[in-house]
Amino acid sequence: MALKIRLSFLLLSLLVLTLVQAEHPVVRRRSRARAFIELQCQATLYSDLCIRCLSYYVSNFTTILSHQQLAQIALKVSLERAESTQAYVTEVAKELKQTKAKDYRAVKECLDQINDGVDQLTNCIKETRMIKENGTSSDFPWHASNVQTWMSTALTDASMCMDAFSSRAIGGKKKAIIKAKVLNLEQATSNALALFNRFAASYRSSHVKKPKV
Repeated sequence: MALKIRLSFLLLSLLVLTLVQAEHPVVRRRSRARAFIELQCQATLYSDLCIRCLSYYVSNFTTILSHQQLAQIALKVSLERAESTQAYVTEVAKELKQTKAKDYRAVKECLDQINDGVDQLTNCIKETRMIKENGTSSDFPWHASNVQTWMSTALTDASMCMDAFSSRAIGGKKKAIIKAKVLNLEQATSNALALFNRFAASYRSSHVKKPKV
């Protein structure tokens, strides 16, 4: 009986050890993916926000992300922020229009800018999908220029949204929420642009033709 207990305990110990060893490579790979995110986010203006937002996606990767994948995820985060802001400002605009509030015009101007920003960021994501990381570089300058232009426009849109409130007063709580959402959108988009620029630099570097010896 004692022998059976010892054998059972030994088998259980071996099983646990096997499971732990099987898990460790995945944990290490995820840790490397997070380390890569933290390193790349140091090049952004809002590194804490960058790390916090992008680390959410680490659990989906068991390999280190490429510069292109990271830029695409950052763009996705920015678009999500833009769509969230768009949904909230749309509801506020509807309420103000129904009550014929004097602040409706300011909110509508802001909404117009956010709508345009959503379009710009959507275009960016579509454009980055057309870039083949291991493909030829002939079309890359065109794609990169489009993305950089549209992202810069999205940043300007967010800034102009806030300008719409500069000379008008709107209800405290709603104004505070809109400002917070737009600020978060601006910062996320700024980070995404910085990460895309790093990807672009990496892409150009890897596609430089070496002189023949």
